[in-house]
Amino acid sequence: MTLLIFNNEKGFSPKNIDSICGVGRSTKKGNRQRGYIGEKGIGFKSVFLITSQPHIFSNNYQIRFNESPTPDCNLGYIVPEWVDNNPTLSDIQKIYGPSKPLPTTTIILPLKSDKVSAVKHQLSSVHPEVLLFLTKIKRLSVREDNDDPRLSTVNAISISSETDFQTRKNISAQSYTLHLAATENSGGGRERDCDYYMWKQKFPVRVDSEVERRREVEEWAITLAFSHAQTLDRSPGVYAFLPTEMVTGFPFIIQADFILASSRETILLDNKWNQGILSCVASAFVSAFESMLKTSESAPDFALPPYFKFLPVKSSAYPELESVQMAIREKVVAENFIPCQSYTNQRIFCKPGEVRRLMPAFWAVLSDARKEGVGLEDLSSHGTYILSSAFDASEYDDVLNFLGVKYVDDDWYAKCVAGSNLVMGVSEDLYMRILYFFAENWSDRFNSTSARSLPLLKYVDRNGKVSLISAERAMQGYEKVRMSYSAVNVSWLINWNHEFRCCAGYYFVPRDTQSALTRFSKSTSLMEWLRQYMSVTTISLNSYADLCAKSLDNENSVIGFAHFLYHSHAKKCMTDEEVRALCRSMPLVDNYGGVVRNWSSALVPAKGSQWIGLLGSDPWRGQGFVELSGNYGSTGTYAMVYTPENHLLSFMRTHVGASDVPHISPPNAAFPTVASPLTRENALLLLEWIHNLRDRGTRMPEGFKACIRDGCWVKTSAGYRSPSDSFLPSSDWGSLLQMGSLLVDIPLIDLEFYGERIEGYKEELKAIGVMFEFGEACRFIGKHFMSLASTHNLTRGKVFSMLKFMKFLRKKYLPTEEFVKSVMSGRWLRTIAGTSTPAGSILRDSEWAAASIISHLPFVDVEHYGDEILGYKTELQLLGVVVGFNRSYQLVIDNFEWPAYMSSFTVDCAYLIFECVRNARLSDGILSEIKRLRWLKTNGGLRSPSECFLFDPDWKSLLRVIDAVPLIDESFYGTQIHSYEDELKKIGVVVTFADASSAVSRRFETLASEKSLTKEHVLSLLAFYRQIKEAQKHFPAVLMQKAQIHKWVKTKLGYNTLGDSILFDEEWKPVSQIARLPFIDRDHYGEGINEYKDELKAFGVTVEFQTGSRFVFKDLCIPSYSAGIAPDSVIALLNCIRNFKSGVVGVPSFPKDFTSNISKTWLKTVAGYKSPKECILFGPSWETHLEREDGPFIDEEFYGPCIKTYEAELAMLGVTTDAQNGGALLASHLECHSGRSSITRIYKFLKSLNWVPDKDAKLSNWVWIPSGDEDGKWVSSSDCVLHDKDDLYSECLHVLDKIYEKDLLSFFSTTLGVRQSPSVADYVDLWKGWENSKTELAHDECCAFWICIARNWNKKTEQLLVQNIRKLPVISTASGGIVLSDKDDVFIPDDLQLKDDFDKENLGSMFVWYPQPSLASVTRAKLYQIYASVGVRTISESVKIEQPFISKGGDDAKNVNKKYATVRNGVSRIVLAFLADPSLELSAEKRHQTVKCIIDLKFLETEDPVKVRYSVSMSGGKDATTVASRIFRWERERSELYVQKIDKMSTKKEMIEFATYFSQVMSEGLMWDETDRIGGLSELIKIGCLLKFEKDAVDFLLMTKNLRVLVEDEQFLSLEISTSV
Repeated sequence: MTLLIFNNEKGFSPKNIDSICGVGRSTKKGNRQRGYIGEKGIGFKSVFLITSQPHIFSNNYQIRFNESPTPDCNLGYIVPEWVDNNPTLSDIQKIYGPSKPLPTTTIILPLKSDKVSAVKHQLSSVHPEVLLFLTKIKRLSVREDNDDPRLSTVNAISISSETDFQTRKNISAQSYTLHLAATENSGGGRERDCDYYMWKQKFPVRVDSEVERRREVEEWAITLAFSHAQTLDRSPGVYAFLPTEMVTGFPFIIQADFILASSRETILLDNKWNQGILSCVASAFVSAFESMLKTSESAPDFALPPYFKFLPVKSSAYPELESVQMAIREKVVAENFIPCQSYTNQRIFCKPGEVRRLMPAFWAVLSDARKEGVGLEDLSSHGTYILSSAFDASEYDDVLNFLGVKYVDDDWYAKCVAGSNLVMGVSEDLYMRILYFFAENWSDRFNSTSARSLPLLKYVDRNGKVSLISAERAMQGYEKVRMSYSAVNVSWLINWNHEFRCCAGYYFVPRDTQSALTRFSKSTSLMEWLRQYMSVTTISLNSYADLCAKSLDNENSVIGFAHFLYHSHAKKCMTDEEVRALCRSMPLVDNYGGVVRNWSSALVPAKGSQWIGLLGSDPWRGQGFVELSGNYGSTGTYAMVYTPENHLLSFMRTHVGASDVPHISPPNAAFPTVASPLTRENALLLLEWIHNLRDRGTRMPEGFKACIRDGCWVKTSAGYRSPSDSFLPSSDWGSLLQMGSLLVDIPLIDLEFYGERIEGYKEELKAIGVMFEFGEACRFIGKHFMSLASTHNLTRGKVFSMLKFMKFLRKKYLPTEEFVKSVMSGRWLRTIAGTSTPAGSILRDSEWAAASIISHLPFVDVEHYGDEILGYKTELQLLGVVVGFNRSYQLVIDNFEWPAYMSSFTVDCAYLIFECVRNARLSDGILSEIKRLRWLKTNGGLRSPSECFLFDPDWKSLLRVIDAVPLIDESFYGTQIHSYEDELKKIGVVVTFADASSAVSRRFETLASEKSLTKEHVLSLLAFYRQIKEAQKHFPAVLMQKAQIHKWVKTKLGYNTLGDSILFDEEWKPVSQIARLPFIDRDHYGEGINEYKDELKAFGVTVEFQTGSRFVFKDLCIPSYSAGIAPDSVIALLNCIRNFKSGVVGVPSFPKDFTSNISKTWLKTVAGYKSPKECILFGPSWETHLEREDGPFIDEEFYGPCIKTYEAELAMLGVTTDAQNGGALLASHLECHSGRSSITRIYKFLKSLNWVPDKDAKLSNWVWIPSGDEDGKWVSSSDCVLHDKDDLYSECLHVLDKIYEKDLLSFFSTTLGVRQSPSVADYVDLWKGWENSKTELAHDECCAFWICIARNWNKKTEQLLVQNIRKLPVISTASGGIVLSDKDDVFIPDDLQLKDDFDKENLGSMFVWYPQPSLASVTRAKLYQIYASVGVRTISESVKIEQPFISKGGDDAKNVNKKYATVRNGVSRIVLAFLADPSLELSAEKRHQTVKCIIDLKFLETEDPVKVRYSVSMSGGKDATTVASRIFRWERERSELYVQKIDKMSTKKEMIEFATYFSQVMSEGLMWDETDRIGGLSELIKIGCLLKFEKDAVDFLLMTKNLRVLVEDEQFLSLEISTSV
């Protein structure tokens, strides 16, 4: 399989052949500016990847190369062999096709067998975009030849055309459209094409981006390709003339002369050349984007948004390209690129931050509103510009979010609706959509905005007109808007609402609006919003009536409302139930004409009623009972409906329920007739009334019931009494009680007076208080006795009467409970403690002897009542008196009181207390008092229970730990005392070992806290511990805890806790020199303390050095005299740290004080004593780079070689042990050195570590500038540069490549921030120095300065020059050298003719210098641009021109109109065409008026020269002046043109001079008011003059400028010329 490549370019030259036969001899090297990308001279060698013998046939060369070495010279790849046959040119012609001439060059590549499929795959997948940036290739065709022609294929890609080519010189840019095509004859001959908008822009290479490989390139050419449709085969990415494998994710292609990786698959993103190119991509993109938009001004609005899809919205897969994306965004955001919605012919573009989006639903509303005739021209006048509707679509969300285009603030919608008449100006159906838009977004957007105050909801006002109300006003209830629940009742509601004058502030939504809402698809949601945020609810006729009833406030409206209910019921608009409910709640008019709102019943008139006879007056007045007005029976007309007489009154009787006694509900008030005896008939009528109430289940009002119950109107056996004091007995118990109690009369109802009918009202009588039962009679009697007791009239005899009455009842077997209940709670029984209730009083006997000593009990006063009282024990017990002790322990406790003298306190009293504790409920106060007082007898006298111990032999050894304790005296209390252990424990006596331990512990704690523990106490405690452990028992935990937490152990440092104390031995001696340690004071405790080592360890004392390191950390005391620290003390400290590290110590971290102490200066190094963080342990990792004297290394000779075994411990102290972590410390030690060799070694070491100084430290003096080997100075990085290629800065900057080896320069640059070369600011400072010191500059110096400025030209550089440079270079007229002159006295020679005129005057150096010959890196135009930016004036704009004058006045002038007739006619023709340019918008009349002054012009020829005087102002106040000859002078006032006589223009210079001056005078005279048009007209007239104004030539000239003479202008010109002739 063989690959043949045909190329139709000019073919190989001898130089090309020579290049391809070598390595590194590329003919394209150094020609990148001309578009060549080759540079290494090895590109062709890549064919050996797929072939062993490449052949080249070109321009009569027929050669091949071999992969294998040739026999002649033993070289492969580059030695050519001549090919005469196999193949021959005829063989190639057959393959190419005999009918076509063979291209200039054919390359034959016989493929390696393993490469065939790969090559076929690659060639078949070549995509058309490959051609985009290959300027030499327009078409690429791939053909596969097979033996079977049907299997042969031809695939071709090509650039079919290039159109719309435009150049923009001001930004060095070009744009054009490329049409790519791809054709495949396989698969049916499919053809595809795609258009790319190409933008190519050049940018100057920045100095900080220069690289050696591109040293000759001065401009970056960046091309961006934008596909107008989907790309053919490839995602957009990065090209370096050919595509790389980098897919950026951006929707456009980036092409530039990138530096590639060796594989050519990617560009080197960390390369500063590439980074410089990428930094310009954003500027190129914005220029291209603006071009695309601006060239589309005539396109419809919907055609613009697709351009925005070129924005790199999505992040690139390459993080390094993120800056490109952000820079594009930043620049686009700053431009007026966003199309805004405009309903006028004027298109508007704004910045993204000035434009806002609308919600889609609102766009739909606006679209339909515009169709209905609503004017939206002021859409963008509501506070912000609105994004074009074509752009405001979801498909552009990513773009708009990327640009930061936000939605309008929520207040905008309200402003738009209010300002555009959207509510009242649209149909009801569209109005529903507007409401729904606000409803759908209300809670999220509008609820807290001005939309709340937007009049939005329609309603019918008081005058019957449609008005609007806002949500805010609606929610505040100013107008309550409602909708009819039933559409049938809308008109009925509106009519009656008008009749009631919109009662209660209610208004109704118009009927058409309600109908539209019913039709609306989202009516449910919209109605919910109206309800929630507009307070709009549907209301039924019944509800409306209920609301009206509550708001009526005058007689007429109340009567009218009754008519409304009557007619609504009659029309069946309301049900019977609804009417009845409304009638119960509506206000009524009483017989005085007043409106009564709160009523319970309506009364019939008093005349002829029963209630007036029984009650005597109206007791319901003021309680809601109303006597109806007579107006309810009159006729009336309301809401255009008539009511006949008495119809309404009948309605009121039926539905309101006006009634009389005994059917009316009683009042909640008293009435006077029951305060005195009632007649039999009225009494029975009253009982019947009560009976009816009971039948209806109606409770009697309390006021009504009370006056009946308490009134004295019932006739009894004891006179007229109230029902509550009357009895109607059901048996003979009444007479029996009268016989048993002579002291009380019982009032029985007089049955003879009332007759048998009274028997039928028993329940009614019971309801009003009449009593029927025996128990009630007993309570009546008891109540009588208690009334006597309350007035202190219950004598001793009456008490015995009560007791006798109880005994009587018991004898008669009658119940006594009710009587007992009525008297037992009264305070009438006399006791020794005073008058008391029977319950709780005591009838004393011998069982109460002990109790009487310890409590104050209420014994019945037998002395008062006598022994007779003892005969009523049963009756007294029934009344609650305590008879007998009967375990009344609670009663004792309730009356507990200590005796005044403890001498009366007996053993029985103590045991009674124990029983009370066991059986009674003791309050906290009583229990506390029992615990507190001293009443228990002990071996130490009387003590409080909380001080006492109940002795147990097992405690003996425990009690020895503290002083003697009080033990309860068993000889006094007897052994029975042990049966009350629980009770004793409850009152605080120590009875268990645990409690004894706690008590001993508390005593121990007291002694410990007072530092009162003696040596004996301590040794006893340790001995007790030993005894407990030997007995294999548990030591009291509480005692252990108390012993451990208090500071009672005396140490050398004072009192400490056990855990903070140390038992000294010899191991502690070395470390004790550098730490203050709490050793137990053996002088105080004696040597015997050492015998308890195990017990002390159990209590927490540190007895071993290995576990005591924490004390060293805590109490470390580094002496101020560092030299006094012995090496063994340091080693001991390191051993402590080792113990800490191994976990033996049990301390989680170093104490804060230890960290502070250890940071002092105490470690000896070769550089003196240092703190650990300033020290380094010298080891193998340092030896390869450094010597011991190069840094603060620990002195091994002082500490011995064992110090190296403590590397980990030293590291924990902060000593640097690892070379990788020693950079910062070693760097901080740099300034201690002055030897060049040491400093160089340290620099190299820091470089090997990739050490970087802190951000702030970069400003320090890190760079050593040597003076000899052992002297020099430290300087800042800002005072240094790596290179000074122009050799300008040796006096003001330190150039490091002259001092240090090359391999250290990268360290100075990347690590210490030394600049590669002087900055622009350095160059400016240099120039300022030249301004003050140099009289003349060398050419190379001046060139170097301005080349630097040009390469780094930007806004910052411009500002730097403006602020600092006062003088600029000029060529000295005296010496010819470069001197500096004040920039106000020099000019840019933009008019060379003026420059020549001023130069002839010998006025000195007036014009700025530029290099001659010009430099490629700083062109004259670029240099002039820089001069202008810093304030240098151009000569053309600075010169003042006086009117041309004739030296001798022109008196000899002759008329030469005929001579210049052709000139006049030609100029008139050119001017007419020029003024007809549509952009000037000049009418025909204006054009003709302008040209008329040319036709009327008189040409006068004079012998005298026509001259012009030019002058410019200088800084010294004196003008520089020159006079020049200008041939022409136009006297406009007199229409005369003076022409200096010229015999013959024999040279082309004279011809162009004449044409130039003539065109200048004519254009300035005609276009004096359009100065920007002068240049264009002058150029046309100049060319016409050179063409001698031949008509055909002039017409062609005009056509090339897209100008022509219009028909009306032709007619005018013909007429004027003929007339003038």
